[in-house]
Amino acid sequence: MNIDLLPENLSLHYTDFQFRNQTRKYTGKVRDVYDLGEQLLVVTTDRISAFDHILPRPIPYKGQVLNQIAAYFLRQVNDIVPTWLIETPDPNVTVGWKCTPVKIEMVVRGYLAGHAWRLYEKGERSICGVNLPGGMVQNQAFENFIITPTTKVSEGHDQDISLADLKAAGLISGDLLDNMCDVALKLFERGTQMAAQRGLILVDTKYEFGLKDNQLYLMDEIHTPDSSRYFEKDAYDELLQKGKPQRQLSKEFVREWLIAHGFQGMEGQLMPEMSDAFVWNTSDRYIELYERITGSDFIKMDPSVKIEERLHNNLKKYL
Repeated sequence: MNIDLLPENLSLHYTDFQFRNQTRKYTGKVRDVYDLGEQLLVVTTDRISAFDHILPRPIPYKGQVLNQIAAYFLRQVNDIVPTWLIETPDPNVTVGWKCTPVKIEMVVRGYLAGHAWRLYEKGERSICGVNLPGGMVQNQAFENFIITPTTKVSEGHDQDISLADLKAAGLISGDLLDNMCDVALKLFERGTQMAAQRGLILVDTKYEFGLKDNQLYLMDEIHTPDSSRYFEKDAYDELLQKGKPQRQLSKEFVREWLIAHGFQGMEGQLMPEMSDAFVWNTSDRYIELYERITGSDFIKMDPSVKIEERLHNNLKKYL
């Protein structure tokens, strides 16, 4: 076995920079965020999370995929809403404006899949205040896009909440929430159109917003396989009619693999061991989505150059 080709040796697991003007560093599940004052420098690592837990093994090229897909889409939606993106000086790095986060994730769904399906299968017919008809089947399209917000928490699972409860609790002004809903639906429509052009269905996604100079900005990633779910368009109708699983281009298959191995992030459950084969399969599926959604070939960085060395060279002006 060539030890240089092990997933860990071709992955970016964590970073520890000290940039000029840096005031603090925040380590998230996937991203290392450096606060540079008016700007944020965000390194998208190859860590992968599911059920609010970081899995023990990184996924080669995953960070590059997420960062480049997010940048691709952010540049396509400036006519809908200003975005935080300033530049991407490295395939794994985005520099953007620091905004005051609105601690609500705007989850938009076009299909009964994932978390929504798991709730529906248990008998729930109202999700975040949205009433759903009986008799639906897994992966069936909703008559209209629905919004199922969650409140952001620093640790643990984000909590589902209805739009009405958000307003009633005073967690956000009615005008700001209405604006976020309007923008989220427009973004989802744009993402749906772009996916269809590539033979894909955008199933559901989440958007995060912030405020800068009292103006709404789109933050974080957008329409990546970590924040979104995609189906193959050509096979969708036949698989739905036969009651078979859709072929997904998202990390839902990682969640399904964990569930099949007895892990859903609950207390007392042990994280299953990921084989090299599963790690590389996950990497391949991330790369496939990049190529499908952008229509461009994925360019792997030169493996002979250490990732840390490449980052240092590309980020010199910030050091």
